[in-house]
Amino acid sequence: MGKRMKQLKRMKPLLALVLLASIATACAPKPEAATSHAGHEQHQGSGDIQETTASATVLPKFLDKQSEEIRLVYQAAGQATEILKWMPCYCGCGDSVGHQSNMNCFIQEVKPGGSVVWDDHGTRCGVCLQIAVKSIKLTQDGKSLREIRQTIDQTYKQGYAKPTPTPMPT
Repeated sequence: MGKRMKQLKRMKPLLALVLLASIATACAPKPEAATSHAGHEQHQGSGDIQETTASATVLPKFLDKQSEEIRLVYQAAGQATEILKWMPCYCGCGDSVGHQSNMNCFIQEVKPGGSVVWDDHGTRCGVCLQIAVKSIKLTQDGKSLREIRQTIDQTYKQGYAKPTPTPMPT
C-alpha cells in the first residue's frame, strides 16, 4: 500500500477542499432521507450505470458532466480501494443494488489486469461521498482500518439505512 498511500497523501489538499465543499453545500441527505432511501428509487431493478476503463487513473466518461468535487472523490476512491472495500455504506445501496462496501458506490470491480469497472452510484449520493472522503482523510491522519471502520459505524449507526454487509478489517 506504499505507492497508494503516497498518492493519497498528495491528494490531501484536494480532499480537504472536497470535504469543505460537501459540508458547505450540504450535499448529503438528512438522516431521515437516507433511512427512507430517498433518491435511490431508481436503483431498484436494473442498477447503476457502470463503465470500464483501463485503470484507476482513467476516470469514466459518466463523470464528464459532474462537479469537480465529485470527480475528485472518484479520483481519490480509485486510489483508495484497499481502504474503501473495508468500509460499509449506509445509504441503503446494500439492499437496493447489492453493494458490499463503500468502494462499490464508486468502483464495482478492479480486474486482475488493472482495468476498473466504475459505478455511477456515488454521483447521486451524499452519504456515499461523505463516507469515502472521511475514510480517506482518516487514513491520511494515520488511523488504522479498524479505527476508521469504528468511526464510520459510530457516525452512521443511527438515522441512516442498514449498512452494506462489509466484513470488519482484520
